[in-house]
Amino acid sequence: MTSAAPSRGPRQWSLQARLITAIVAVVALILVMVAIATSAVLGRVLQDNLNAQVQSAAQQTAGTLLDLKIPRESQQVTASEVLQSGNQPQGTVLVLRGGGEGTATGAYVAGPGDIVTLTDIQVEDVLLGVTTPEYTTVDIDGLGDYRMFPYQSLGYVAYAGMPESGVQETVTPIITSVVLMTTGGLILLAAIVAWIVRRSLAPLRAVSTTATRVANQPLAEGDVSITERVPEDQTDENTEIGRVGHALNTLLDHVDSSLDARQRNEERMRRFVADASHELRTPLASIRGFSELSLRALRTHPDSPQAAETTEQSLERIQAQSVRMTDLVEDLLLLARLDEGQELVYSPIDLTQIAVEAVADARPAGPEHEWVLEVPDESLHVAGDAARLHQVVANLLANARTHTPAGTKVTLSVVRDGDDAVLRVRDDGPGVDPSIADELFERFSRADRSRARKSGGTGLGLSIAKAIVGAHGGHITVRSEPGDTVFEVRIPARPADPTAAPAEPEVEPEGEPDVADGPRQ
Repeated sequence: MTSAAPSRGPRQWSLQARLITAIVAVVALILVMVAIATSAVLGRVLQDNLNAQVQSAAQQTAGTLLDLKIPRESQQVTASEVLQSGNQPQGTVLVLRGGGEGTATGAYVAGPGDIVTLTDIQVEDVLLGVTTPEYTTVDIDGLGDYRMFPYQSLGYVAYAGMPESGVQETVTPIITSVVLMTTGGLILLAAIVAWIVRRSLAPLRAVSTTATRVANQPLAEGDVSITERVPEDQTDENTEIGRVGHALNTLLDHVDSSLDARQRNEERMRRFVADASHELRTPLASIRGFSELSLRALRTHPDSPQAAETTEQSLERIQAQSVRMTDLVEDLLLLARLDEGQELVYSPIDLTQIAVEAVADARPAGPEHEWVLEVPDESLHVAGDAARLHQVVANLLANARTHTPAGTKVTLSVVRDGDDAVLRVRDDGPGVDPSIADELFERFSRADRSRARKSGGTGLGLSIAKAIVGAHGGHITVRSEPGDTVFEVRIPARPADPTAAPAEPEVEPEGEPDVADGPRQ
């Protein structure tokens, strides 16, 4: 039974759609509010103007009614007579009620000189619609909405009014124009905002596209190189999104460098395991072979002198190979401890004295070479491990002795350079092979690829020297050309005061310093 796929939530809008919608919605809301406020203000102004016109019509009709009533006090005046006698504007409505037992009459101005009498229903609409002494809007049958104002004059109750159609005729086109202009403006605004937002988010889309392509690359193993980058024209550091693109490119550069370093480390580790396995396999094979030879001789001729001689020679070879294997294991253990920051015992030491002792040890080992010592008259103190620094100097001198022909001049010098103590080993031999210059200080790196112990060595001497110097906060470099090769060790100088030595955990060194057998030519 297959399980149902998990349901997804509602699809989210893109950032571009959300920005466009939000901007257009906010602007539309503002425009609608402005339109409503404008219409309300305009309507209020027009209403006030209409009230003023109604007031003026009431005053005019009151004056006309006064003029008509004076000569005939006993006769009722009708609304038509009042409007005919006065010069009222078109649309004016007048309803009169009073004059004793007279009935209510009404009329309105239909045009210049055209006075139309209101029907009883229309008069009734006015009388029933006006219930307060204020301005009132009344719907008169057949005429529409009128703004009415009541007043009393000479015993009459009069209702004068003007049509509201003028207000509506004025407001309606304005509102229509506002709606049309608002709609058109919003459409134009949406188009402009869409173009601006799309153009502004182009760098972000470039970042997203680049990140997606990089995410689809297999980065777990193998030779990996990230070539995808955000285009340079989308990485303007003066903009926020541009800075995101620039930061992504920087991150990809770092990741690419890390992947290259990982690949190199993997290759170096495979080569290291292969070299270490070979170096250990050779003495183990010798030990096994000589032990089998000794056992065979003892089993075949247990009491013969030949068996005893064979056994003795085999044990000597077994001992030699075990010593070789022990030295290799101790070198590897030393490197591992140095990588962890252990194996050093700090104290104030005289680097000049170490140089003197190293040259004194090198002369008997290489009598065919010319050894020169150049040291200052005064002592040069550093804070470090005396045994390990002596091992560094011994390795460099042994490296020069092993990889240069007889008669080569080897010079060991010690100087102070600012805050650093500098030790140099110079020789006028053939120089370092350029093909191995970049891997000179790598572990198991040798110029002689034959792996012969006599010529090639294990390839750990210079790597041990580099690790020891690095543990002292210094660095070792090489500069070589035919006839002039210089290995330079630079260590921060310290005063002779033991309290100036850095506080490090004291770990007693195991074994004696090893002699260099790293690459040279």
